[in-house]
Order: sequence, then structure tokens, then C-alpha cells
Amino acid sequence: MRLLMWWSGRALSSAATLLGVSVLIFTAVRLMPGGFAETVLGPFATAEQKAELAARYGLDQPVFMQYGHWLAAVAGGDFGISMISRQPVGTELLARLPVTGELTVLAVVASALAGVPLGVLTAVRSQSDRSPGGGAAGRLLSGLGVSVPEFVLGSLVVFVFSRYALGLEVGTWVPFTQDPAANLATMVLPAAVLSVFAISVTARTTRDAVLGVLVEPYVTAAVGRGESPWFIVRHHILRNAATPVVTLLGTITAYLLGGALIVEHVFNLPGVGSYIVQAVGRRDYAVVQAGVLLAAAVFIVMNVLIDLLVGVLDPRLGVLAGRRS
Repeated sequence: MRLLMWWSGRALSSAATLLGVSVLIFTAVRLMPGGFAETVLGPFATAEQKAELAARYGLDQPVFMQYGHWLAAVAGGDFGISMISRQPVGTELLARLPVTGELTVLAVVASALAGVPLGVLTAVRSQSDRSPGGGAAGRLLSGLGVSVPEFVLGSLVVFVFSRYALGLEVGTWVPFTQDPAANLATMVLPAAVLSVFAISVTARTTRDAVLGVLVEPYVTAAVGRGESPWFIVRHHILRNAATPVVTLLGTITAYLLGGALIVEHVFNLPGVGSYIVQAVGRRDYAVVQAGVLLAAAVFIVMNVLIDLLVGVLDPRLGVLAGRRS
């Protein structure tokens, strides 16, 4: 019963969140300076031409009626028609989703594989008299990673790898099903740029979590028993420090979807991010609305999965333990 109530509450809150996001994005795209008619027809279009184009796409109706028609269509699985390509938005998003999905997965994997060991190493070395500078060096690296924006780092990487033949491709994309090796060669640099911030934040969070566990009595007892430092890290520290790290990685996944907009645009990848950026410039309302709504849905799903995974890692914090009851 408790689990059913939790799922019901999450479903209601998720639906309310998506509804709020739909209202905000629908309103925001219509408040942007310049309209679709001006963008498509140019500055010298007549009033009659603009009125005809607005009537064709229903933009001459009151805003609340436009929103009602769009929301009803989305509820039925129809995200509308792109005003530029004249193709169904859902079909185009589905075709571009593998690019964004692969980029995000690679960045999340890099964040976990690099950020977690770096955070553990920084925490352990900061407690060691033999390497007093280890903690400072780790904090410096993570600080630099957090400070550099993706578009700056991405532009620098594109310049360097375009000017010098270093074995990796920029500005192109090859489907994984066509040539896996060539696909990875085109995705390594975008994924690396996208993951820099996530690696830095993951390393910081892991360091703080490990430092908090190191002072626990069971760690002191393990040291007293003569267990090796890395045995203690593997068997006593990582599991107990995993909860905030897992929570962060789930949140970062949603953040990386947003960062993919910039990275895909810089590296000319045909993903959802670059598609939305182009749609914003062209005032293609249906594409922008569907893209933002999709991102919000992914964020909500990730939060639910995080809650369930945290309950597995630490039953004291799980749903069945009554955390939300």
C-alpha cells in the first residue's frame, strides 16, 4: 500500500511538473522577439502574406486556444508539424535521439569512470601525510573543470583538431550501425568536452562523501585490524559513500542533456540539441516546445530512477522504508 501511494504521488507530481513546463515553454517561445512569419518571409513581407501564413499554422488564434489544441495533441502522442521542414516533430526527434543519447551516455560513463576514482584518490591523499599536495591538486583540477564553459572548451578543441591532424574527426558524424569505430572517433571529442564539468562535480562530491565516511568508527576499526587502505576503500567506504554520488550522477544526466545543445551545435552533430538550437533561431515553435517537454520528462524519469536506486544501495533511505510516507 505504501509503495502504491508513493507511485501515485510521484505520478501526480510528475504530471503537474510537465503541465507547468508546458505552460512556461509555450508562453516563452511566443514572447521571443520576432515571429515565425517575419523569420520565414523576411522583413519585406506584406501584412497579407503574414496573415496568410499565420492562419495556415493556426497562429492567428488566441494563445489559450493554441495551447489547448497543442496540449490535446501532445496527450495523444502528436507533437505537431515542424513549420520549417513540414515533417512530424516526433519523427524528427526520434531520428535524432540516438545521437544525443549516445553523446550523453558516453559523457555519463566518463564522469563515473574518471570522477569517482579522482574523488576517492583526492580524499585519501588529503588525509595522508605522505602526499599533502594531493588534495590541493585535485581541488584545483576540479575547480578548473567547473569554471570553463562548454562552448569555450569545445571551440578550442574544434580549432586544435581541425588545424592539426591528431587522429580524431571533428565536424562530422558516422552512425554507429554503419561503422562503430568511425562513430566513436567522431564522438570522443564531443563526449570529452561535455563530460569535463560533470567529471569535476563528480570528483568533488565523491571527495566530500569519502571524507565523511573516513571518520566513521567502522573505518577506524578496519584500520586497527590491519586491513589495507584500498581494501578498506572498496569494502567499507565506496558503498557507504555511494548515495550522494549516485544521486549526483542521475542529476548530471539531465544536465548533460541540456549541455548537449551547445556541444552538438559546436561539433555539428545531428542530434536533438542542435535541432532545437536551429528551431529557436527559426521560431519553429512546435520543435522547441516538444524538445523542452522531452527534456523535462527525461529529468523526471531520472529522479524516479535515482530514488529507486538509492533505496537499493541504502535500504534505510528507500521508498519502502517510509522516506516519503
